[in-house]
Amino acid sequence: MQCKSSQVPHQHPKVIECCSEADMCNTRLQPQLPEPPPDVTEAPGLRPPTPASPTLLVAIALCVALLAFIAAFLLLFRRRRRGCKRPPSPPAAAHSADISSGSGSGLPLLVQRTVAKQIQMVESIGKGRYGEVWLARWRGEKVAVKVFFTTEEASWFRETEIYQTVLMRHENILGFIAADIKGTGSWTQMLLITDYHENGSLHDYLQTVVLDTHALLTMAYSIVSGLAHLHMDIFGTKGKPAIAHRDIKSKNILVKRNGQCAIADFGLAVRYVSERNEVDIAPNTRVGTRRYMAPEVLDEKLDVANFEAFKMADMYSLGLVLWEMCRRCATGDKAQHVDAYALPYHEHVPPDPSFEDMHAVVVARGVRPIIPARWLGSEPLAALAAAMYLYLYTKESPLP
Repeated sequence: MQCKSSQVPHQHPKVIECCSEADMCNTRLQPQLPEPPPDVTEAPGLRPPTPASPTLLVAIALCVALLAFIAAFLLLFRRRRRGCKRPPSPPAAAHSADISSGSGSGLPLLVQRTVAKQIQMVESIGKGRYGEVWLARWRGEKVAVKVFFTTEEASWFRETEIYQTVLMRHENILGFIAADIKGTGSWTQMLLITDYHENGSLHDYLQTVVLDTHALLTMAYSIVSGLAHLHMDIFGTKGKPAIAHRDIKSKNILVKRNGQCAIADFGLAVRYVSERNEVDIAPNTRVGTRRYMAPEVLDEKLDVANFEAFKMADMYSLGLVLWEMCRRCATGDKAQHVDAYALPYHEHVPPDPSFEDMHAVVVARGVRPIIPARWLGSEPLAALAAAMYLYLYTKESPLP
């Protein structure tokens, strides 16, 4: 290396000094670095940020707007799913916090909203066109939970509305506990929670049990009592309107432990509004059970503006149910005479008859179920047969 300080004349060196006489002559020097300019950062290698391009800013803004739109759409969709029809508010009552075996308004509305979350499903005990029935537990007690298909919302809403009618409570009408809609964003269940009767429906019960005359009269009287309460118009400040069932059949009647029966399934029921003198018919795609339809229903001549016509149609269906029960009642000295269970018109129509099948038999040919001779020899059966005859042919007699 060569020292060329002689080319840059300076008397007092500050940065570098040539050592001509001894080593380490630069030790005493203290060079001063120049101050950095104000717009330059002290960290080496860093540069001021480059301003973002307008295209990038627009792209970011569009992404944020798209995410906000998707979030708002999902929120609105969930709110609409949750905003399905809720059952009407039950009337307030002093004993509304209690649960009774009779049917009435059920639990208070706010309590009903929590019942569905407390229900523990046990097993499926029945399935039909409307949905499925489950045995469940609530507060340690057995209850029946009717789960409606999503296509049967009208039936669920109507049945809930009928059950919550004022003064609906009766020992021969299925006990109502609560109604609720339960679901998530992907599925919805419409629940109807009622009393549970382990004997099941009258249709299933008659297939395995033979009745004596006392059991027959107990069942028949309880069914008639329940239907009479439905048909009754109770006047008052908060009275009960007259109600017609429109789907009376053995599958819609439950057998209680004490031998009495309770009427269930009010998805097709209609009410008579006496103040306006009109029939309250809810929109519903269901038409009832064809096998039990009255002739005027099959012939499409039912006067829908006349509530008495609906009551008479119920009486016809009741006559068919009594016929089913009488077949399973044993008669004779040792109660040895009894018929096998059969559905009405089983010998004339297929197991699942069409509307045309029933019209051809009941209306065109005027066929009615045969009353066996053995019934006329037994006093209870003979009395029921006489009432049955009136219900099935004239349909003009009042309830006994």
